[in-house]
Amino acid sequence: MSASVFDFDSCSFTHQFKLNFLETEKVAIGHLVSSEVISAGGHLWKIDCYPRGEESDSGKFLSIFLQHESKSEGVKAIFEAFVMDKDGTPSSSHRNRLVHVFAPMDSDNDNRGWPCFVERSVLESLYVTNGSFIIMCGVKVEQHDPLELPPSDIGCHLGLLLDCTDGSDVSFIIDGEMFPAHRAVLVARSPVFKAQILGSMADANMSSISLHDIAPATFRVMLRFIYTDAYPEDDELGDSPDDMVRYLLAAVDRFALDRLKILCAADLRDNMSVDTVADTLICAETHNCPQLKKKCFDFIAEEKNFKKVVLTDGFFQLAQQFPSIIDELKLKVRA
Repeated sequence: MSASVFDFDSCSFTHQFKLNFLETEKVAIGHLVSSEVISAGGHLWKIDCYPRGEESDSGKFLSIFLQHESKSEGVKAIFEAFVMDKDGTPSSSHRNRLVHVFAPMDSDNDNRGWPCFVERSVLESLYVTNGSFIIMCGVKVEQHDPLELPPSDIGCHLGLLLDCTDGSDVSFIIDGEMFPAHRAVLVARSPVFKAQILGSMADANMSSISLHDIAPATFRVMLRFIYTDAYPEDDELGDSPDDMVRYLLAAVDRFALDRLKILCAADLRDNMSVDTVADTLICAETHNCPQLKKKCFDFIAEEKNFKKVVLTDGFFQLAQQFPSIIDELKLKVRA
């Protein structure tokens, strides 16, 4: 016989197994007595009791386990079980407690119960009253805060700040195009801008700073990343995305934006082709991207690619600018 009692908060319950000892002597090892399926804390549970043990090597013990029956996400629960003394009080010597994060439809018995909960000989001598013994079980399901926190939107807000130019206190001039910005944001994001804006350089007290050797389109993309920390979308990269990413990588190397540099290198790596690999290798060598350089070497060294790559204009430029790389490639191909 078994019965369950629920707490008012629906997050915990207790279950009692009252079993006739002599009848359990007759059942086979592995014989199962289960509670009904119980809903608590938004999950379904079942308690399994094996009067003569679950496994053949534990036939001298009573086994008991808590089953998580839900297919939903995992959940943390506290499971406690104890034998009732003859006087109706919980046993102090035969009780166990565990705290476990249950995965959906968990199947690892050792982590959610006890195969050797109590010896049957001990049950008979200490706990049988009027031919029966009682096992009490309690389950408490930990509840998560139901409040769902929204994702961070600081990047979006800073992007709007860049777009509306409110409070801008410095401007960059590139080929006659002006880019208003905010000193505090630039100083926080780039050590190069910090030195340029707050340091002893001549630009520190200027309201507008002229930049050279960078295209307006490239600076625009880099500036938006500085504010939003978001990698540019495809439409922001223009008609020649690979070229723009290489220009962008060169710019962020100049201004020490290490995170964007890694993202640019990963983009070039993932979109490498016969037509672009030589230009990407030049970029990797120029701006100290050793992992990207290795990927280029591996790509070119493949037999199906090598004969095509050497015929591209990019490879001709590579040979002119970095003849030592050609020697490295020859060794790679021969290997």
